[in-house]
Amino acid sequence: MINRLKITLLLGIFSLLFSSNFNAQIQPGQLIDGIAAVVGDEIVLESDIEEQANYAKQQGANVSDKCQFLESIVNNKLLIYEAKKDTLIENRSAAIKEQANAKYQQIVGQFPDEKTMLATYKFRNQYEMKNAIEKIDTDNYYGQAKYQRITEKADVTPNEVTDFFNMFKTQLPEVKDEVTLSQISIYPKLTEAHKAEIIGRLNKIRQDILKGETFESQARIYSEDPGSASNGGLYKNISKGKMVKPFEAAALNLQEGEISDPIESEFGYHLIQLEKRSGKMYDARHILIKAEPNAEEIANAKKELDSIKTQIIAGKMTFKEAAFKYSDDKRTKFNGGMLANSETGSDRLEKLNLPPTVSYQIAGLNAGDFTEVFEDEMNQKKTVTLIKMNEIIPAHQLDTATDYDRIKQMALNKKKNEMVEKWVNEKLPNTFISIDNRYKDCTFKTDWNKKALTK
Repeated sequence: MINRLKITLLLGIFSLLFSSNFNAQIQPGQLIDGIAAVVGDEIVLESDIEEQANYAKQQGANVSDKCQFLESIVNNKLLIYEAKKDTLIENRSAAIKEQANAKYQQIVGQFPDEKTMLATYKFRNQYEMKNAIEKIDTDNYYGQAKYQRITEKADVTPNEVTDFFNMFKTQLPEVKDEVTLSQISIYPKLTEAHKAEIIGRLNKIRQDILKGETFESQARIYSEDPGSASNGGLYKNISKGKMVKPFEAAALNLQEGEISDPIESEFGYHLIQLEKRSGKMYDARHILIKAEPNAEEIANAKKELDSIKTQIIAGKMTFKEAAFKYSDDKRTKFNGGMLANSETGSDRLEKLNLPPTVSYQIAGLNAGDFTEVFEDEMNQKKTVTLIKMNEIIPAHQLDTATDYDRIKQMALNKKKNEMVEKWVNEKLPNTFISIDNRYKDCTFKTDWNKKALTK
């Protein structure tokens, strides 16, 4: 039985499919293990309910009645149970297990050693922790996949959007201050002398290995990859296409036990040793030296981006053209540099939720203004960035005239939830559901007890 306290801690790290509901670290109190409900062959633990209640309490909600938390979990377990039987939903067990192994290695890299990490998250061994990660990923995958299958044909007409707004407008939240922003981000380029210095360091490490040092020990000492350094640089069960192309090409051109020359990728420079190859899978170790730019290289990148800014202001190119031509941010360069909310896809960004660096840089700007070129970080690498303030949207009540797309999404979500609720009621008579007597006095939205089969 997996301790849900451990799963709670892991949720804060992994940013899984439903991570938008867990964007604050949960600090649960004493959890009581025990079965609260069974849905088909899916089990709901008492600590599942405690976990959700503790999270809600942190957000200021009243948690005196835990019935709503139980119902939410039981509802999701029914989606998961049915998804696993749905032949149109791909079985991704192998991929999820591989993903769990990769996440485990990534977490290990954040600690001095594996033992410290396991003690921190209160797991007895790596097998137990990997199983916990795999279970979270499995539940999230199947729950979301079934939800999408049920609601894939959902749509709302303009009249339905208007009706939704008229019915719920007094309950709709106020929109807080928002902005729309575009950016150009550039990775500083390393000088040839700096590249040669890094390659020289790796060649020295390679020679030491050839003279008798183990690749594993050298990776622990020198590698700057947080996901593998503490594990001797080892990545296991790598499938083709998973690693960046220069890494994979070098690894698969080696014989087992052979060590590559220094290889450049977007993450820096690598030494690679092929451990084992079996069919489409392989194990490899690597030592990474990151290509961290120095002060001179950052200054040169700032000068380059300042020149681009001057050309935009002079009308020699548009910001959109400059972003496409020069930006290293793959998320935005093909969209004119426009930043978007990662959860909703909207280009409207709530000012209170902006990263502190961005908030500081845009303070006092008017629509159409540019920031100064400033140092930033992207994909854990240093960048220099230029931001344009496109639009400022003051706080206001939602209205179809200015917020139609947002209201449409709310109406669509309501329809989807109704579709899922209908689906649940249709499935109940043919699904074994048992809820512990501790919850016999709960008033549920769905009549789980009367409609469920009993054994």
